[in-house]
This record gives sequence, C-alpha cells and structure tokens, in this order.
Amino acid sequence: MSFSFFKPSRPKTPLEVVKATKVSLMALDIKTVVEVKALEKAMEEIEKNFVTMRCMLSGDGEVEPNADQVLQLATEVCKEDVLILLVHKLPILGWEARKDLVHCWSILLKQKVDSTYCCVQFIENHFELLDFLVVCYDNKEVALHCGIMLRECIKFPSLARYILESASFELFFKFVELPTFDVASDAFSTFKDLLTKHLTVVSEYLTAHYDEVYTHLISV
Repeated sequence: MSFSFFKPSRPKTPLEVVKATKVSLMALDIKTVVEVKALEKAMEEIEKNFVTMRCMLSGDGEVEPNADQVLQLATEVCKEDVLILLVHKLPILGWEARKDLVHCWSILLKQKVDSTYCCVQFIENHFELLDFLVVCYDNKEVALHCGIMLRECIKFPSLARYILESASFELFFKFVELPTFDVASDAFSTFKDLLTKHLTVVSEYLTAHYDEVYTHLISV
C-alpha cells in the first residue's frame, strides 16, 4: 500500500521562490486592489512567499541557511527585477509582509557574488529606488520600514553618495521636522548616517555643496 500522498512537499528552489514572489507581487495591480477578495488572496500569497524567502535567507531556527542557495536567491532576485517590485509594492503590503521584506532586504544587500554585491549593483543601475524610499518618509504607514531599508543601503558608499547628491537629500531637512515623532526621529537617524558613515564621500559632497547645506541647516 502506498502512502506517497503523505510525503512532505519538495522544498522550493531559490529560482522557484523568486518566481513565486514575483508573480504574487505583480498580482497587486490596480484591478486586484479594487477587488477585496482578490487582494486578500494576493496578500496571503505574498506573505507565504516572503516567509519562504526569509527562511531560505536566514534559516528557520533549527536549520541554518544554505550559503549556495542564499547566493542563488540574491542573483535571481536581481535577474527577475524583484528588487524593483519589493520597493514599489511596499506601501500596499500588510504589516507582517513589510517586516519580512525588510529582514530579507538587509540580508540580500550583503550577498557578494564573486567580488560584487549583486543587489547593490542592481540598485546602482536603478537609483530611482532610493528616491522612492526617501519619499516614503511622507507616508507614516511605511516610513519606518523604508528608513531601515535606506540605512542598509547607506552602508555602501556608492548608494550613500547617490542620495547625498540627489534632489532627494534636501527632503531630509523637511522630514526631520515632521510632526510624527517616530518618523522624524527615524529620518534624523538616516540623515545622520548619510553624513557620518563614509567620511571621504561626505567630505567631497560638503566641499562641493557647503553653501547649500549651510543654508538648509540654519533654516531648520
């Protein structure tokens, strides 16, 4: 007598996890958001896929993550443009999904394929993602999540340099004075990291933009 139907399902490969995550995120289109039941189903799929991704990246408490799978996952996330979806869909995700996304984001950025941080390189080719995260400080529902993601990005000189030299940087002078204390404090933490993490980058920026920064500082 066969009991094959009791066998546990085969664990997904990194590629399958990324593909499933991409499909579930893309399901959050305008039409889906309008249809409550469809939205709920899409959210459930996203949360399930994020949990799977999180376990693959950091283990489940009993089994340590497989280093090769982690690198493959990071590579596929870039190949499939999933990083773009993770950022742009963040504002409409539920709390648990956002929490898992932020956790995965910090691990993904640290993955080095050969001598390259593949996810950082991807963001270097899509700097608009950083602008989007900065602007999200205006949305108190996701501001703290975006703040964590930004500070993870700022750990890398090339990404910190972009934010400093972009028009988005000026927004921090506004965000640190927002009426919501938690958001303003978080924005200040990000602002501080931008000006202290990479002294050479900051020195070059201040040398070129001292008058602008000074004007903003005295007006705060």
